[in-house]
Amino acid sequence: MDTVSSKSFWAKIRHTAGKVPFLDDVVAVWFCARDPATPTRVRATLLGTLAYFILPFDAIPDFVVGLGYTDDLAVLIAAIRSVLPHITDDHRTKARQVLSSGDFPA
Repeated sequence: MDTVSSKSFWAKIRHTAGKVPFLDDVVAVWFCARDPATPTRVRATLLGTLAYFILPFDAIPDFVVGLGYTDDLAVLIAAIRSVLPHITDDHRTKARQVLSSGDFPA
């Protein structure tokens, strides 16, 4: 179930840091999807969401100023709502720590 590689995920995070206001949610979803305690169905949903975020070809291309990430946000919100109880405070804390440090894994 490794549809989203660490390398491609963190490269996208580095590229979008400071440009996308919902990165804390994206990174929390990453930690939840990578958590072995997260059920397989939930992990699949979240990895699909992350793949949509990473891929450059989606409904609204990311380079479109002002609109590029709106479709990514819509997909993220839908996914989070469907699996919300599984995204823990620990996942969110880890996301905030990584983003505030700027020290993204390789």
